[in-house]
Amino acid sequence: MKVLFIGDVVGGPGRRGLKAAMPELRERFAPDLIVVTGEFLSGEMGITEKTAKALFDAGTDVITTGNHVYRHREVYSFLNRSDRVVRPANYPYANPGRGYTVVEAGGRRVGVINLSGAIGLRVARSPFHEVDSILEKIECDFSIVDFHAEVTSEKVAMGWHLDGRVAGVLGTHTHVPTADARVLPQGTAFISDVGMTGSRTSVLGVKPELILEQMITQMPVKFETAEEDVWVMGAVVDVNDQGLADSITSVMVPAPPH
Repeated sequence: MKVLFIGDVVGGPGRRGLKAAMPELRERFAPDLIVVTGEFLSGEMGITEKTAKALFDAGTDVITTGNHVYRHREVYSFLNRSDRVVRPANYPYANPGRGYTVVEAGGRRVGVINLSGAIGLRVARSPFHEVDSILEKIECDFSIVDFHAEVTSEKVAMGWHLDGRVAGVLGTHTHVPTADARVLPQGTAFISDVGMTGSRTSVLGVKPELILEQMITQMPVKFETAEEDVWVMGAVVDVNDQGLADSITSVMVPAPPH
């Protein structure tokens, strides 16, 4: 079966671009399961119930998140209610939401695990220990891991740590697609970062002039989402009957006009 994993969707332009691209993505890749990283859905940061619903209405099956998941307080109850939106599992146990979920797709039970890197980000527990604990108790045919992390070394290390134990380790958070997509020796698909779904006429989805102003003046600047030249980025993992990967293919397609 095939899993289509879409990188960080940034704001309204990203949401609309993904929705417009969905028919082409389905026709081209025929995915059985679509997982989307959605912590930038609302404006330039955060997720809300409304913006999550927009992704589900567009055909998303599971939404993963990251360090901006709690940006909007009103999302807390939604995270506790939803079994199709996950937040990093190695956050404090008492935090709203869940760190993994299991969904039916293609006649199989698929685990979707969300982890945060510990280097440069705030977590309660090591992502390596946390994922080991989850894999001991999760009941599924295979798992896909969204590793939301700052540095490539930690992402690559996680790929090797999980090689042969999960179908895929897909890196997110840095919004820039990397060129290292491959299947590791024991059958785990890996890529350091799948990229983002949003404007390429931007700095990580934000209007360039605003980022430049902040970096040059070192003064606070209110970010605004860029809207031009929206692309959808991600990866497709082909999972075999053993619950491991036969292949991984990077996805980078321009969103059609909408």
